[in-house]
Amino acid sequence: MTSLDTHKETEDSGPSGYAAARLRLLTEKARSGPPRRTALARLTDDWLAGLFEAAAPPRGIALVAVGGYGRGELSPRSDLDLLLLHDGSTDSRTVAALADRLWYPVWDLGLALDHSVRTTAEARRTAGEDLKVQLGLLDARPVAGDLGLVAALRTAVLADWRNQATRRLPELDALCRERAERSGELQYLLEPDLKEARGGLRDAQALRAVAASWLADAPREGLDDARRRLLDARDALHLATGRATDRLALQEQDAVAAELGLLDADTLLREVYEAARTVSYASDVTWREVNRVIRARTARPKLRTFLGRSGAARAGTKAAAARTPLAEGVVEMDGEAVLALGALPRALGSGRAGGTPVERDPVLPLRAAAAAAQAGLPLSLHAVRRLAATARPLPVPWPAEAREALVTLLGAGEPTVPVWEALEAEGLVTRLLPDWERVRCRPQRNPVHTWTVDRHLVETAVRAASLTRRVHRPDLLLVAALLHDIGKGWPGDHSVVGETIARDVATRIGFDRADTAVIATVVRHHLLLVETATRRDLDDPATVRTVAEAVGTLGTLELLHALTEADALATGPAVWSSWRASLVADLVKRVAGVLAGDELPDPEAAAPSAEQERLGIEALRTGEPVLALRTEPVEATEEPEPVGVELLVALPERPGVLPAVAGVLALHRLTVRAAELRAVALPRELGDGPVLILDWRVAAEYGSLPEAHRLRADLVRALDGSLDVPARLAERDAAYPRRRGVTAPPPRVTVAEAGSRLATVLEVRAQDAPGLLHRIGRALEGAEVRLRSAHVSTLGANAVDTLYVTRPDGSLLAPEEAAGLAAALEEALR
Repeated sequence: MTSLDTHKETEDSGPSGYAAARLRLLTEKARSGPPRRTALARLTDDWLAGLFEAAAPPRGIALVAVGGYGRGELSPRSDLDLLLLHDGSTDSRTVAALADRLWYPVWDLGLALDHSVRTTAEARRTAGEDLKVQLGLLDARPVAGDLGLVAALRTAVLADWRNQATRRLPELDALCRERAERSGELQYLLEPDLKEARGGLRDAQALRAVAASWLADAPREGLDDARRRLLDARDALHLATGRATDRLALQEQDAVAAELGLLDADTLLREVYEAARTVSYASDVTWREVNRVIRARTARPKLRTFLGRSGAARAGTKAAAARTPLAEGVVEMDGEAVLALGALPRALGSGRAGGTPVERDPVLPLRAAAAAAQAGLPLSLHAVRRLAATARPLPVPWPAEAREALVTLLGAGEPTVPVWEALEAEGLVTRLLPDWERVRCRPQRNPVHTWTVDRHLVETAVRAASLTRRVHRPDLLLVAALLHDIGKGWPGDHSVVGETIARDVATRIGFDRADTAVIATVVRHHLLLVETATRRDLDDPATVRTVAEAVGTLGTLELLHALTEADALATGPAVWSSWRASLVADLVKRVAGVLAGDELPDPEAAAPSAEQERLGIEALRTGEPVLALRTEPVEATEEPEPVGVELLVALPERPGVLPAVAGVLALHRLTVRAAELRAVALPRELGDGPVLILDWRVAAEYGSLPEAHRLRADLVRALDGSLDVPARLAERDAAYPRRRGVTAPPPRVTVAEAGSRLATVLEVRAQDAPGLLHRIGRALEGAEVRLRSAHVSTLGANAVDTLYVTRPDGSLLAPEEAAGLAAALEEALR
């Protein structure tokens, strides 16, 4: 059926005909994207025009499409934004009756409608009071009725907008900023709002409004394509969900990708992120220009009043020409870093013949970027485009000046980000570092990550810039920070792949063989310290020696320590805390001792502390558990974290202790960070028989810590069987409402090749839940093995618990026993 046929059917059969034609249009696979949106708008125009004409309206009335409908951008579930415009000559009762004949058929079809009835004067007055109304009227388009009335409204609204631009544009800028604060940045969100988030469709509309003001214009390259891709994604989202939603939820992404003919959800997100990045960068450039023009217009009358007209003209000319040198060929002008007027880049080491450059300088892009970042200035759009169009490729390996400029750029801290984004927008980063393309706009599915892979790498360099005083080689730290996750663009373990890529990149940018080896080692082991510190027993000499062997030198250890902190801080607020920092610092101190030649103490020979000895004597005397809570000092951090405490429990050795203590802690909403169990034989004069000492590090899930006597009372009841811990935990779990979401993968238990001579090491990966350690303890008790220590690490919804277990006599499990225990534990946790 042709478009004309469709329109004829609509006219002939009224609302039902429109509904049928609309349904056919939305299910046509051959027509999607802009053609479908345009066809849907035309179809709707024809239907509404038919309704309007059938009502036999008097003269001086028009039906006007505004907003997205005015632009002809109707998505499957878009609102219809309509204005019934009249000249005031028709009585209000007639106008109201006409409005009812238009609005009710729309509602009857279940279509969302945003409607108003106004005269031209009322529309202009409302626009002057409400910026959102003003923005909608900028896209006003006649649907039916008095075309001259609509043309007059458009002319008046545009004139008002341009006349009031210096007042209304700052209001629009503030509105965009407030929306970005509320909805986040589209290019980094796992479940982005395609319309409201920064870089989304609202921002694209704002750029159109700025252009309509004639005050400034957005960089056009790629902007229309970015808007189209975001609109296409919204169309597909509406069709996949059948709802008027703009949020691209995780569970909808595969269906949306399929609707768009894309490979998978990651490909969808990457396309959306790239479009959002284009819109965001265009917004940054445009609002910077708007603010510059407004400042200039505001300052000019004051200057003219002070100096007189002729003096102001001379002063204005002088000010416009003022340029402050930043680096060779780079100056500051109007709050931006720009290229010097005569900056045809010269060759490295070449002279000048009569003051004329003899050859282009390939280092200029990096020099300009470094100078801008160090000065805390944005790199001007004109400068970046000129560099992208004229800069020659750098020789390989890079000259020392280029490498130093890169390090200077990375070491500037927060100002690095907007300068790097400017280079990215014009494709300069991938020209300098071709391997960057693999991580560009790549999403990270782990919810603890705030950024895409590429932005995370830049953020890590920004964080590392504040730690450069802690290391002897800041240049190696900054480059390793930029490259530490570069392997995420390839299949396999990103640390292993990243080592090879980092070695190639470091060689490319001119580091010598020794420095390249250090960077490659740091990239390969960038997760080593935090994973070892949080998942392994630091009192086990094998743990410390393994790290020392991997690191090799004190200099590399120093770099790894700083990178570990920078990486965690750049990942997200849930990843770094004073607790993790203290564990990593403790590991670094022990490894540094080994690298310096110190001997590690034997943990088996360590005597119990005075506090442990006191509690043990009391436990043997009373025959019951004895508890002590000791608050740990917690360093001040940007994000407050739960107060940490050390919980010591002493009791005569008996079965069932681990699940009982873990269960009681879970009932009291205490999160276990680490646990150590030790059987201590006290001197005969202090007591008779072995006593079990449990040293736990815990934190309150929320609220205040429970009192020790309440914990002790519940522990006594758990041990004598009067408190049914599993039943209580099940009751609490059942009381929580079930939420829809992604089904968690099954738990996995593996035997870790830790090389420990003290215990067999098991690693448990499972969905974090209250009572997880209690269930692990019950399974271990059933297997008749003894837990020596447990180290708990939680990131987001995932728990990684490392268990050091032995036979009851303290010996290691045979390989087949360890494998059987792992399988039994995995089954018990399902």
